[in-house]
Amino acid sequence: MSFPENYKTQLLAAIDTIDLARVNEIIELFKQARAAGRHIFVCGNGGSASTASHFACDIVKGASFNRAERFRIMALTDQLPTLTAYANDVSYDAVFVEQLRNFAEPNDVFMGISGSGNSPNVIRAMEYANSIGCKTIALTGRDGGKLGPLAQLNVQVPVPHMGRIEDAHMIVCHMVGYYFMEQEK
Repeated sequence: MSFPENYKTQLLAAIDTIDLARVNEIIELFKQARAAGRHIFVCGNGGSASTASHFACDIVKGASFNRAERFRIMALTDQLPTLTAYANDVSYDAVFVEQLRNFAEPNDVFMGISGSGNSPNVIRAMEYANSIGCKTIALTGRDGGKLGPLAQLNVQVPVPHMGRIEDAHMIVCHMVGYYFMEQEK
């Protein structure tokens, strides 16, 4: 079997682990947040930061443009000057939680993405979001790390390969985003 064939086979197996009932719960949380005018915050590091940015873009544009009801979503990863100021002047662990301290309110939604589930800055943000009464979602991989059990709703991709975890997380985000783009026309 060639490398691409093997990767595809293992990716399809990873996708099969996605708990679709939990993805539907995310969709419901997003519906509720939109209806109530709540904010949705999303973040991650590295590939997960890219997923967070991509997801926020899909929701801000694709799931909101030309629609009466619009989403209030922000990828904390996109606030580059703020992120680097906190990383430089305080600590990298503070880059997301400090933004939440400025913007998040009870009943907002926080979604942390971490393949390992052990990113200290995402964990701190999740702890803070829980402490103020946000609805919390995690997208994790492997054993869920420390992040998975902290979230009220964890979609875990229990495979060891980071690339396939990240692929599956993007698929979850597309399932959510495209629900609003295609199901609610």
